[in-house]
This record gives sequence, C-alpha cells and structure tokens, in this order.
Amino acid sequence: MRVSAKSDYALRAMAELGAHPMDHAIKAEEIAASQDIPLRFLLGILNELRRARLVTSQRGLQGGYTLARPGNEINLADVIRAIDGPLISVHDQSVGTMRYPGPAEGLRDVWMAVRSSLRSVLEVVTIADLVAGDLPDTVRQLVVDYQRAEAARGRSVDVEAADHDETRRGLRISREPRHR
Repeated sequence: MRVSAKSDYALRAMAELGAHPMDHAIKAEEIAASQDIPLRFLLGILNELRRARLVTSQRGLQGGYTLARPGNEINLADVIRAIDGPLISVHDQSVGTMRYPGPAEGLRDVWMAVRSSLRSVLEVVTIADLVAGDLPDTVRQLVVDYQRAEAARGRSVDVEAADHDETRRGLRISREPRHR
C-alpha cells in the first residue's frame, strides 16, 4: 500500500482545518505555510475536497476554507477516497470482482483482507481524533504492536514520540529487544 503525497497533504490540510472552529475560515496560504505544502498543489487538493463536500470555501476578505461538517464526522478513509479513489484496487479493478487462475487463486482473498485491514484503521480514525492526538484504542494497539515488532527486528522507532504517546495513554512498551 502506497499513500500518495496528495492524500498525505489532504489529510494534513484537513487536520489543520479541524484544529480551528468551523466558523473560522482558514486561508489556503495559512494551511500551506503551517503544513509545508506547496500552495499550488494545495489549491488543487482543496478544490477536490470541496467537490467531495468535505470542505467549504468562502470568498472575500474573511474567506478561506472550513470543514464541511464536524471533524468527528469525517474519517481518514473519506479524505483518501476523495483524493485517490478506492483504498485498494488491483489493476484498477475492485478486489471483490477479481479472479485468479490456478495457484494464484488465493490472491483475491489476500487483497480482500488487505482492504479490510486498511478500512479497520482508516474508517475509524476521524479528523477530530487526529487533531486531538487521541486515536481509538484498536488503532493505538496496532501502533504498539508495530513498535514492538520493529524493536524486535532491531529497527529504530521514534522512541520520543512513542514515549509521549505511552505516557498520555498509560501504555508501557519494553524497549529492550526480545531474544529468541
């Protein structure tokens, strides 16, 4: 799974908008500067988000962009789908309609499991969750599992961010690698 720069920028822009009251329009220039997104690219993204009815725009001196509805009603999957289409497709086909011959027959089930896994995260995390830094427990547990697996592989994990998260959420992770 590859997350496009466009989707990443869209999610960051939505988080920026979600951090402000809905009655306070934010100019694209402010979003671009705050999130380090090229302005011309951001304007195209905001236009796509507006067409998908995820943001609204106002013209004029007090103009700018706002979320179209509260951040707790917009999940990350909504944003990604608005920008890049389906969360997963293979050869631009829906995974549910694919057929593979012979020994590759099981690939369809693999792609369906991958899609389900993505949905289990992206459809439960909202813009409000992202802004608050308070991910749902099921997603937080996946983060902990990831950090443990990376540590077991001897790969570096952003320990400072993980420690901050653990303290805030009351989680404990052993930093010492497991021996097999």
